[in-house]
Amino acid sequence: MTGKGLSHGAITVINAMPTGIGATIGIELKTHAEFTPGGDSRKVRIINDPNEDSKMAEYCVADAFARMEIPEPAGWTLTVNSEIPVSRGLKSSSSACNAILSAVFDEYGYSIDGVSLIKIGVGCAKKAGVTVTGSFDDACGCHFGGLVITDNAKNSIIFQDDIGDYDVILHVPEKKIRKSAIDRKSFDRYRSAMESAIGIADTYPFNAMVINGRIIAESSGLDNSVAEDALSKGALAAGVTGSGPAVAVIVEPGSGRGFAKNLGADNVIVTKTRRLHR
Repeated sequence: MTGKGLSHGAITVINAMPTGIGATIGIELKTHAEFTPGGDSRKVRIINDPNEDSKMAEYCVADAFARMEIPEPAGWTLTVNSEIPVSRGLKSSSSACNAILSAVFDEYGYSIDGVSLIKIGVGCAKKAGVTVTGSFDDACGCHFGGLVITDNAKNSIIFQDDIGDYDVILHVPEKKIRKSAIDRKSFDRYRSAMESAIGIADTYPFNAMVINGRIIAESSGLDNSVAEDALSKGALAAGVTGSGPAVAVIVEPGSGRGFAKNLGADNVIVTKTRRLHR
């Protein structure tokens, strides 16, 4: 038998690095994972990015068995295939953790609530060094969809609500940004501005997303010109997502492909917001 897991992507409303408070909006990009026990060796296959390090995936499998309190088998095969570009700010690691854990638990018929599953994944991501803040906000956005605001220091959800149906345009540069290369001190002088964005994130998430994108771009030296161009053309929101370099643009439903063409940016993915699933 093969256990199957599914998670999704998310985009940033509030980057948690300056304050510890983060917020995301779920999107429809998917990560699939399949787990099959058996054999005499442990194999991880990452279909969408074969050269990606498998350590985080191995931690997820080990910690899933630890949670179930059963021995990890000597042999298993884990296959991960994701639509989410890796290390671009689109929550690929959080989505992968969620999907992998779900696949292992599915194989053994183990029932677990969403927040508990997410917390296990956050621990695995920390051990693998692929997150700066723990990324509880990202993992919640990937798992639940909708709009979620979290306290990453406490791994707690502050606010959660549905989000409407919108098209989302993702400009995804070829460059990857690894979390180990990020200097958190560069965000210190922007803390007050980010706190202002946090204050409106529950009621005006699109406005908060614009402010956040400008702060992260300026503090990290990232190019936010695609976002500014999109806003000048009537986008509802736009900005650097995560630690970048990807830029997310939110537009009215049904207008994504036309807007993306008008934007003229290279390496574009058009998807949609994902409604809240508790």
